[in-house]
Amino acid sequence: MKFIFDRNTWQEIFGSISKNKTRTIITIIGVLWGIFIYIALSGAAKGMDNGFEKVFESVSMNSMFVWGQNTSMPYEGFKTGRPMQLKLGDATMLENRIPEINYIAPRINLGNFGTEPVFTVRGQKSGTYPVNGDYPIYTKIATKQIFDGGRFINDEDIAQARKVCVIGERNVQELFDKDEEPIGQYIRIGDVYFQVVGIHKLSQGVSFDSDAAIFIPFTTFRKLYNTGENVDYFCIAAYDDVDVVQVEKDVKALLRNIHRVNPEDERAFGSFNLGEAFARVSGFAKGMTFLSLVVGLATILAGVIGIGNILLISVKERTKELGVRRALGATPAEVRNQIILESVFLTMIAGIMGIILGAGVLSIINNLTKDLDFPYTNPTVQIPYVLGALLIMVILGTLIGLIPAQRAVSIKPIDALREE
Repeated sequence: MKFIFDRNTWQEIFGSISKNKTRTIITIIGVLWGIFIYIALSGAAKGMDNGFEKVFESVSMNSMFVWGQNTSMPYEGFKTGRPMQLKLGDATMLENRIPEINYIAPRINLGNFGTEPVFTVRGQKSGTYPVNGDYPIYTKIATKQIFDGGRFINDEDIAQARKVCVIGERNVQELFDKDEEPIGQYIRIGDVYFQVVGIHKLSQGVSFDSDAAIFIPFTTFRKLYNTGENVDYFCIAAYDDVDVVQVEKDVKALLRNIHRVNPEDERAFGSFNLGEAFARVSGFAKGMTFLSLVVGLATILAGVIGIGNILLISVKERTKELGVRRALGATPAEVRNQIILESVFLTMIAGIMGIILGAGVLSIINNLTKDLDFPYTNPTVQIPYVLGALLIMVILGTLIGLIPAQRAVSIKPIDALREE
């Protein structure tokens, strides 16, 4: 290791580089471009991945929705076009028969699925808003951010069918005065007065409800609107480590069995699989990262080979100089180490410059996309991956340096001194 700190070694290295400035710069750019591409592409892919994670952070990653539609096939005496109505008992059956389900929340509402929103009054102010009948478990699937001092529907509200509600930010703006405290106040939803127990914030990411949605206990909704055991749709969250696509198939197959629907009828129940959509986005980001790694490594390898070629040319041009050094007592190891050190040095310089340039580009991208209404945030590459790429470059630089180094060692002093 002593030769690394030898001043003469570095003087010879810089002397060799200065003799071929243009050629050296072009080759360094080739290596630099490789790690730059890797950092820029993988960082950009990570920014997309981060963006979609932020969008989906308020909902369960493995969530889906299932609702009833009309049958498209006759079955057991039933004609085509029979409407499917989900029931509360279906939720219990699904939860008991499909172990991959983590949470299931029955929902019923007015103001969606073609129904009219409910006229709501507070004092002299009024508006029409969607009203949802929900269970507390719904927040396990879709997180609801509640302002301080308030709460969401709880189990006691369900058990006692209380007339309480959780309203949104827009409801507050349109029904209450600016400095008025809504918590504890009463609003009239339809013909019934409800006490406000919470105010929900609109999620920055994916949200199943608007900022004007009103939530009341499912049992209260059922009594007021005489919906019985009917459910509009189920929100279902599967466990994180299961195949959410298969869970969706199992859910619909069981519902077809419960409601006596042809097993081949795919139209009787509609669904939307949020987990599948997220998996596709995540897979695309991972594919981009892998592509950046392949392209970056290929470009780095091409650049490192260029460094090897430059050193071969350099050794050829310095044949006489190397012969003199050997004649004066330089050992083969000293000559070999100098060539390898020169290769590693050029590779490291190119790598560091590429990392700095890549980081700069990612910083610019981050600033340009910070305020855009687009699922993209914080494009970065983890430090271990950057150091790993740099280490690979050093290893490649060392290996490629062995070729010109061996060429330099093979030069016989007497032959070198004869060369004109």
